[in-house]
Amino acid sequence: MTDGIFKDGDLIRVITQEGALIAAGGAASLLQTAHPKVAQGVYDHSYTADDPLRRLRNTMGWLYVVQFGTRDEAETVSALVTKGHEAVTGPDYEANDPELQVWVAATLFAVATQFYQLLFRRTFSEAELAEFYQQTKIYATILGCPEERMPATYREFREYYADMLNSLEISDASRAVAEQVLNPKMPGGVLNAPGMALMRLLTAGLMPEPIRVQYGWEWSRGRELRFRMLGGVLAAVYPRLPLRVRTLPREYYLRSTRKMLSKVKRRPAISVRGRTAA
Repeated sequence: MTDGIFKDGDLIRVITQEGALIAAGGAASLLQTAHPKVAQGVYDHSYTADDPLRRLRNTMGWLYVVQFGTRDEAETVSALVTKGHEAVTGPDYEANDPELQVWVAATLFAVATQFYQLLFRRTFSEAELAEFYQQTKIYATILGCPEERMPATYREFREYYADMLNSLEISDASRAVAEQVLNPKMPGGVLNAPGMALMRLLTAGLMPEPIRVQYGWEWSRGRELRFRMLGGVLAAVYPRLPLRVRTLPREYYLRSTRKMLSKVKRRPAISVRGRTAA
């Protein structure tokens, strides 16, 4: 697709086309809500606890449209997200606060980079990391965050990210959201137990140690070994799947979001003093 914000071959497309990255969503989400202001907004306003699949669909739909859709699609969906965030306010937070937008974008970049390298057993060069970082600034800027509020370079990002990891103090809201994310209300009940156990292990293993310690998650030598074994299995199996299989989540969420957009753009005609207006 040539009329998108990005083009095929851009690292943001090469990396985020991989459907397996959804498995790292728990780590990204709970890294975001390690910020107490993000956590309070999610706790007060999000429907994650009641309908986690809808939450996942909306989040992934936005991400995939920004990464792979047309510019018009990306800007339209992002305008809807921004509008929805206007109501996400409280005594000490606003979802559209650039400080929070920078942090959320930072977690999406950091976790995607970490998990992709684990899956494909490769190490990005600093030039590749710098390129990918610049591209992922879109996660904040398309929602209205001024670009100058973000770390300008990848090296500046590293300083910002390390400082955040060592200074954030998670809240009771952070812990409550973590409980919702790690023990979601899912169709199938106990049948999901093995998969959720693996997801919790993956989430804990991908979480930076300073935040993992604050969440109070056990991280013994045994759990670290199981995490490494899980990573080894994923790295042995996943890259050998056909690309069309690995990108099925992208196709599903893009189709779902475009269906929603078609309804948004085809507003019903309304009557204005005897005339019909769109």
